[in-house]
Amino acid sequence: MNNPDIQQLTDQELLQRFKADNNSDWIGVLFDRYALLLLGMCMKYLKNEEDARDAVQQIFLKMLSDINKHEIQYFRAWIYQVTKNYCLMQLRQKHMKYKEEISDKHMGAIAAEEEDKRVYQEKDILLENMGQAMELLSPEQKVCVQLFYLQKKSYQEIADQTRHSLLQVKSYIQNGKRNLKLLLEKQQRANKS
Repeated sequence: MNNPDIQQLTDQELLQRFKADNNSDWIGVLFDRYALLLLGMCMKYLKNEEDARDAVQQIFLKMLSDINKHEIQYFRAWIYQVTKNYCLMQLRQKHMKYKEEISDKHMGAIAAEEEDKRVYQEKDILLENMGQAMELLSPEQKVCVQLFYLQKKSYQEIADQTRHSLLQVKSYIQNGKRNLKLLLEKQQRANKS
């Protein structure tokens, strides 16, 4: 489904096509669109790359099974909420496993919760900015960055898949990463102004 016309479809159009023919390729296109953002969001909550990657896989499976149960108006908002809920559930389960006796150090929990809310809001803004920044990369950089960082493909695998030379792949990844950093810094400065 690497047809460029498919990439032009809106999230809503992709959802409608999936609901019409139940072809999971439509959802795959949607998921690819947001996968890097979801990984970033999971990393912020779970603080562990392996857990975050597992979470993204689980969220994709959950999305496939739940998507027909919901009337989704805005896919981006819906998938963010699904991801956030999944991560919070993981954190709760982890917390329950290692539950400690209540002690004085828990008295600051309310203040910490407020701080966590603020941190999560900042992280949500960062993820939003990352999504916008990804859209500003060249198509080659965007694809190579997603394949390398999200799908953990090697340079050679990316070269084989995209038909770019190894040198081009390395360059697209390096420049894409640098451009993302610059775009995010620019957006941060603009948000503070």
